[in-house]
Amino acid sequence: MNFKILAQQIESIHVALQTKAVNAVNTHITFRNWAIGLYILEYQQKGEDKAKYGNKLLEKLAIKFSKTSLKGLTAPELSRCRQFYITYPSILGTVSQKSVISQLNSSILGTLSQELNPMTVKVIEDCKKINPTLFTKHYNQLFSTTSYSHFTELIKISDIYKRTYYELLVCKTTLSVRELRDSINTLSYERTGLSKNKTLSLQTIANKIKPAKASDAIKDFYFFNFLELENVEVVDETKLETGLLNHLEKFILELGNGFCFEARQKRILIGDEYFFIDMVFYHRILKCHVLIELKVDKFNAVHATQLKNYLKYYNKFVKTKTDNPAIGILLVTDKNKALAEFTVDGINEKMFVSKYAIELPTKRQLENFIKKELKNYKDL
Repeated sequence: MNFKILAQQIESIHVALQTKAVNAVNTHITFRNWAIGLYILEYQQKGEDKAKYGNKLLEKLAIKFSKTSLKGLTAPELSRCRQFYITYPSILGTVSQKSVISQLNSSILGTLSQELNPMTVKVIEDCKKINPTLFTKHYNQLFSTTSYSHFTELIKISDIYKRTYYELLVCKTTLSVRELRDSINTLSYERTGLSKNKTLSLQTIANKIKPAKASDAIKDFYFFNFLELENVEVVDETKLETGLLNHLEKFILELGNGFCFEARQKRILIGDEYFFIDMVFYHRILKCHVLIELKVDKFNAVHATQLKNYLKYYNKFVKTKTDNPAIGILLVTDKNKALAEFTVDGINEKMFVSKYAIELPTKRQLENFIKKELKNYKDL
């Protein structure tokens, strides 16, 4: 193979799929970009004149395509195609025979080398370590429902267990690209690894993104690893609160969609005594205030009573006619679920007790969760 043949192959796969792509954009564009990545890697391994183009190969291809219908294939985009193939080398062996691949004339793909790139070999071996049979079923679902824009986010994740988690998340909750990006940025994978009911945690993420009621907006577990505290054993409430507000953007991302910061240490007067609410937010989707009390110890009924009084105050003196009743979130290091349920049960105000952590779960916990989730995989 030489440079001219490489360019012709890319043009051929584009032309062959261009018409089909009008009617089925996602699948055909996804496969087109995968095939482009395959061709580039093949050329870099076996190209007769590869030394002539060297590290400038992608730039040379981009220049050649700049005045054709392929002008959107810039050097960075060609690099993403290459990484896409390296990350997902097994499309031909896993995707259904009824897919776009079987619709193509075999001559379009050309004669491909049987000798795999070392990076490709590693990805395949990693899949086999989890379960190759389960991955076949999973990839069938993934490539038939997922856009290439989603894949451009997924290929940034090097850890196969972590990437598989987000693949499952996309398949099960139909996340948009922005929502997928937010889930990655807010460490959804790591947080799920800390949840006792991991499967339920995975299934309810869609509700957290677009909450319809108060319980949808509140998570059972919050993860504040972005604080990067030096000594997590001796953190007091003031230091933790300061750390969260110093990283307000990341804190709001972790809270979820719709939270708008309003006040810190909000002073209120009940009777003749002043009290201070740790943090106050307003939820633009649920149309209500959210009062957050942050504790550095396990759940205590006294904490719940305190937050209940704050909610009563807000609902009586602050809530407007267009607002819904305020929501309270008590953040603790250990929930003690049974005690929390007894304490909160019967309270008219909407109060939730959630656990938080500032350290990652173990890699083994997360890997075991992904293996279990793949075994329970069901086609949508």
